[in-house]
Amino acid sequence: MAVQNQNQGEKLNLGPESAGSRKPALPNFLLSVKLKYVKLGYHYLISNALYLLLVPLLAAASAHLSTLTADDFFHLWQQLKFNFVSVTLCSGLLVFLTTVYFTTRPRKIYLVNFACYKPEPARTCTREMFMERSKLTGSFYDENLAFQQKILERSGLGQNTYMPEAVMRVPPNPCMVEARKEAEMVMFGAIDELLEKTGVKAKDIGILVVNCSLFNPTPSLSSMVVNHYKLRGNVVSYNLGGMGCSAGLISIDLAKQLLQVHPNSYALVVSMENITLNWYFGNDRSMLLSNCLFRMGGAAILLSNRSSDHRRSKYQLMHAVRTHKGADDRAYNCVFQKEDDTKRVGVALSKDLMAVAGEALKTNITTLGPIVLPMSEQLLFFATLVARKVFKMKNIKPYIPDFKLAFEHFCIHAGGRAVLDEIEKNLELSDWHMEPSRMTLYRFGNTSSSSLWYELAYSEAKGRVRKGDRMWQIAFGSGFKCNSAVWKALRTVKPAKEKNPWIDEIHEFPVEVPKVSAVAS
Repeated sequence: MAVQNQNQGEKLNLGPESAGSRKPALPNFLLSVKLKYVKLGYHYLISNALYLLLVPLLAAASAHLSTLTADDFFHLWQQLKFNFVSVTLCSGLLVFLTTVYFTTRPRKIYLVNFACYKPEPARTCTREMFMERSKLTGSFYDENLAFQQKILERSGLGQNTYMPEAVMRVPPNPCMVEARKEAEMVMFGAIDELLEKTGVKAKDIGILVVNCSLFNPTPSLSSMVVNHYKLRGNVVSYNLGGMGCSAGLISIDLAKQLLQVHPNSYALVVSMENITLNWYFGNDRSMLLSNCLFRMGGAAILLSNRSSDHRRSKYQLMHAVRTHKGADDRAYNCVFQKEDDTKRVGVALSKDLMAVAGEALKTNITTLGPIVLPMSEQLLFFATLVARKVFKMKNIKPYIPDFKLAFEHFCIHAGGRAVLDEIEKNLELSDWHMEPSRMTLYRFGNTSSSSLWYELAYSEAKGRVRKGDRMWQIAFGSGFKCNSAVWKALRTVKPAKEKNPWIDEIHEFPVEVPKVSAVAS
């Protein structure tokens, strides 16, 4: 059994680089770009900007009216006051155009504030403590303990990540009571801080979206929030499960859609993962990877469509683009929760994970590009793409759009070091751009769907966020899915004025993390 699992780990090629292993790599995004995804990006842009066609008409009408004198209005009134049909038609047309404009114009979605849960120091789990507890369980073969040791050393995680009490206890106590305890600690801790920051009362929240991939009790996590905070009876609540690390941005997009049809509302989004009941005690190496990477954490985000919240909000949501590759069997099966040969449940990572992640990222980026890139970059990219795809001019090198011209800050899901390395290389990002993602992975580990918010909190704590800056959040997860959200800063964020999970120790970062091959989530 031990030899069988060892061979399986080598075939996966997801672990640290060792003798005979090959570094996993994302495929080059631009060598296989499909025109249909470029077309999809432009379709998205046009379909969301049709309402802007009315703006030039209104501007032209206003400019013409500004040239009229009082005598012109008097003569117009004289001509119309005895013509009931003309007055009725003109009034009706004016009301119709005004109604169409205001009903088709998307509501602006503001991010009032957000909060990331920082566990108490007693939950700190060093690499040595992790290995000690793993040995004490008596569940793992010696060669698999050595395998986990290598993963920990090269995964990019530091010495101050957090684990729930039930997992670190000797012996471990993974049960429903402890899992609920962890969920309540993370969710309520983040929400309490958020309500304190914003001054919003729980009764004012009209929309609630909670996402947690692997822990879905009855009553649901969203019901736990409703019960604890005594939310109003007509709250629109959703509980998303099984959607992986990309569920955080799916929740944001869902809240955005709901805010388009519920005027004058607040939406609370809670993103987290639960470790207690999802610790793997078997010896299948494809399932042991998640033990080494995932850590305790969560975030709460308050969105609003109230125009009065513009002045006090931090960000405005500009775009949300979602990509789902689940129709492809290879993508669907690459991150899969199942039982091993001994009937122990775990999440298996396939050897195809890096390739699937690359395809999903490529599709998402290709769709997003036409929406956010400057026209100069779009023309260069499109020209080289047409030359290669349509005219078969293979001697022309693919043009890599410079996404640094579209965004000042990048928040890339801290799933694992290998993926971060490959994205940095493919998008030609600098160490400065990758710093929030790498430091989040180092300090907090892979906190699943909430990692993007720890990264944004890092940029805020560093004092980097200025008014007008654009942020790109990109996450990927089981399914297989890749999702993006684009935010615009409405004000300069002053780190000293609010609570932040980094603020007490931000002076210690960045730290030097050796760049060696590691695991991808």
